[in-house]
Amino acid sequence: MAEEQQTNGAAAENEQQSQVQFAIQRIYTKDVSFEAPNSPSIFRKEWKPDLKLDLNVKHEKIEDGVYEVILTLTATNKVEEEVAFLCEVHQAGIFTIGEEVQDNQLAHMLGSFCPNILFPYARECVANMVNRATFPQLNLAPVNFDAIFARHMQQQTEQNQQQADA
Repeated sequence: MAEEQQTNGAAAENEQQSQVQFAIQRIYTKDVSFEAPNSPSIFRKEWKPDLKLDLNVKHEKIEDGVYEVILTLTATNKVEEEVAFLCEVHQAGIFTIGEEVQDNQLAHMLGSFCPNILFPYARECVANMVNRATFPQLNLAPVNFDAIFARHMQQQTEQNQQQADA
């Protein structure tokens, strides 16, 4: 019985060591901007919006194992080629990521995993601002940051190969 407890304890300790340390220290809105340059005339037009959504992710190392990740979400909505509104949110978070994380894992966490955590906050902020400006409700669809990150990595690999061939 005592041997079994020691074996279970050792297995639990090994499992803890193999898990990556990750913690959310803080999530916050770093910058918000909303413009409705063609109001009030835009409200009298038939609402057939043309929405363009731009996403950008950047990160900065604050100290060893601590990173700030900033997701920038820009929603531009046009009606009949006139800008109805432009909404931009810089949603940020401070994350602790263990030093044992390999470079490729770290890149994935900073470029995909952390933005996945930040996106719902940014989406809610955009929806709230659009609602407060009395435009029709805007519900942004979920974003597959894993696919975006994979495409980005593939493009970098192709560029590196082209540079090596030249």
